[in-house]
Amino acid sequence: MNWHSIKEQLIKFLKEEVEKTGLKKVTVGLSGGLDSAVVAVLCKEAFGDNLKCVLLPSQYSSASSINDAKELCQTFNMAYEIVEIAPLVNAYLPNMEHDKLRIGNFSARMRMSVLYDISARDQSLVVGTSNKSELLLGYGTIFGDIACAINPIGEIYKSDEFEFARFLNLPQSILSKKPSADLWANQSDEEELGYTYKELDDAMKLLVDAKKSKEEMVKMGFNESLLNTIEYRMKANAFKGQLPRIAKINWS
Repeated sequence: MNWHSIKEQLIKFLKEEVEKTGLKKVTVGLSGGLDSAVVAVLCKEAFGDNLKCVLLPSQYSSASSINDAKELCQTFNMAYEIVEIAPLVNAYLPNMEHDKLRIGNFSARMRMSVLYDISARDQSLVVGTSNKSELLLGYGTIFGDIACAINPIGEIYKSDEFEFARFLNLPQSILSKKPSADLWANQSDEEELGYTYKELDDAMKLLVDAKKSKEEMVKMGFNESLLNTIEYRMKANAFKGQLPRIAKINWS
């Protein structure tokens, strides 16, 4: 892939979309993972010192996440601040009955609430960090990590993003990390999904981009259970990528 061209296209996109709003600054939630690191580096090139990275650890975050995010900011000279969301999560924790998924989703929404408040304070736009794989599969928290004003990486599959990250010279600590939303201790994206991103992406590139049918792909040797998982997740979670449906009324 021509990553130089893609990088230039995304920087142009970021500049044009922010300019349309009349704002000059952007805010990125930095987790220490691949997606937010790629977005932050693109924003640094597009906006320079008008970028603010925000680290939002909870009591469930790993120490490496914060350390890796700090290393990225220092390497690329990006301004950052740290806001602990543990007090926000703890305030509601007794109501969540020790349900890891509920706690994880609530944590993601608390992070986005803080990000939007900081963007209001700084008069900036929140830039999204969800890749194409996550968006197609609905692997994200609606009104949480999916929420944003603009998203530069929503057309890049996760498995391709590693190559892009190497092109951008991201630190090895981020490149070598297993994909994780870091919503609870030892949480793993691929364990939750049941397949590697490479397996999922190879299938979705044919299902979504090449418009192949499931039957065609089974004949090509793809695992039917994998295809069923993708088909189910795409249908069940399609609402996450849409604006809320508004009822049509016949006023006659």
